[in-house]
Amino acid sequence: MENFDLQQLLDSYVIPWGINLGLAVLVFVVGRMFARLVVTLIGKGLAKTNLDQTLTRFVLSIFRVLLTLLVMVAALDQLGVDTTSLVALVGAAGLAVGFALKDSLQNFASGVMLVIFRPFTTGDFVEVGGVSGTVESITIFTTVLTTPDNREIIVPNGAVFSGTITNYSAKPTRRLDLVFGIGYDDDLLKAKNLLLEIVEADDRVLKDPAPLVAVAELADSSVNFNVRPWVNGADYWAVRADLTEKIKLAFDQQGISIPYPQMDVHLPSAAAND
Repeated sequence: MENFDLQQLLDSYVIPWGINLGLAVLVFVVGRMFARLVVTLIGKGLAKTNLDQTLTRFVLSIFRVLLTLLVMVAALDQLGVDTTSLVALVGAAGLAVGFALKDSLQNFASGVMLVIFRPFTTGDFVEVGGVSGTVESITIFTTVLTTPDNREIIVPNGAVFSGTITNYSAKPTRRLDLVFGIGYDDDLLKAKNLLLEIVEADDRVLKDPAPLVAVAELADSSVNFNVRPWVNGADYWAVRADLTEKIKLAFDQQGISIPYPQMDVHLPSAAAND
């Protein structure tokens, strides 16, 4: 105990470590305040871009975590801790997590692209990933659809963005593509005029572009007509069903047949066999 030098202990260890600890705490506190300020400014900037709120929150959380890590590294460095190995460890851990969450990261990236390019929005009726439905929400990782029979379908954004996207609500009007066949013995012009009359009588059918009724094909068992009226997107299914019913009833009343697929088989007579 005779060799114990309190002043040397204070000068060599306590005071320097105390100063470093105080500076580290100061760096951490000021750094956290600066990080909050930066995140707030980024949030205000993103708010002006009209990005999806879910995407905005996710981006802000990423910036918050990254800035917090930088502040912690700076504080540890002030304490004299070798941060090189720590940074390498964090990088390796991030790489491992990235490989483990490869599919999730793909879905996230696809979600960002969907929000930025907006091939569809909430309320649109779309076909994506092999399924069809009305878009209920677009989240970071998935797109939620509701089918016409009220089923909820959750499609990963990776499958949405990497595949074909059909947006049936993108345009205000749609064309009905209907095909009706009549028998070869029926009056072709009578059937054509009847089809055009029924289509033009429906108030939901648009005048411009004008509806088309034309002979499409001389098929094996029938003469087929293409019936192609234009309607507002909201009226598509109702007009399709109504026209199909009206045309069938009108053909029945006018004696115009809708033939079944058939095949004529000719058998040799008994006299020919003799």
